[in-house]
Amino acid sequence: MSTLRTRIRPAAGRGARPGPEEAAQRALLLRLLSLLLQYPDAELTAERPALGAAVDALPPSPAADELAAFTTWFAAQPAEALESHYVEIFDLRRKSSLYLTYYLHGDTRRRGMALLTLAQTYRAAGWSADGGELPDHLPVVLEFAALAGPRAGEAPLRRHRRGLELIHHALSDVRSPYAGLLTALLSLLPPASDAELAEVAKLAAEGPPAEDVGLDPYSGTGFAPPGTFVPPTPAQPTLMPPLTGPMDSDARR
Repeated sequence: MSTLRTRIRPAAGRGARPGPEEAAQRALLLRLLSLLLQYPDAELTAERPALGAAVDALPPSPAADELAAFTTWFAAQPAEALESHYVEIFDLRRKSSLYLTYYLHGDTRRRGMALLTLAQTYRAAGWSADGGELPDHLPVVLEFAALAGPRAGEAPLRRHRRGLELIHHALSDVRSPYAGLLTALLSLLPPASDAELAEVAKLAAEGPPAEDVGLDPYSGTGFAPPGTFVPPTPAQPTLMPPLTGPMDSDARR
């Protein structure tokens, strides 16, 4: 059994653990969203039948309906077409980048510190997310949310609601099937306030903040700057953390 398929099972089996069944299903939804938003490499595309079966087994909900529509499309596409589409919408468009701290802080020193804070949050929960991605990459944030629970685990998602809304709008504008995954995710979060929606509109019009040329917002942080293009090579799967403790065509920057 592949590593990917193994990663689906622990979340699906959480219903046997103490706690409301609803929480277990929520964790599974978040885990599936994490997987489906990853680059569609050979491992992920080989697991399309398993992913579809996991989605089909979900209890009825608006989020489950969105995932079902996406996996139907996902299963029907040639692997090369999936790869090309993913690169086009996530790697070559700023407004649908999956790196959440970019929307709050842009290319500034504050983004470097936000990345460090997020990494420290993961470590404090007993989780090491050394899978080849920055800690603010949406699939990483979703996996943490699935495993750490609604309060602490989903706090980074709530904090980056504006960025998620902007990604959703950008994907909807280009009619990408991935927009349905963001629709599903947003349906799991508290509704956006009028103030948050106003900030999203402002962010879409003006873009994230930027600092003067020559300043290095990542100096000493250990993270690559957002101007560094990361080719779509398969990333190593994120390891299962221990369950102890609380748990448009711009180049991407």
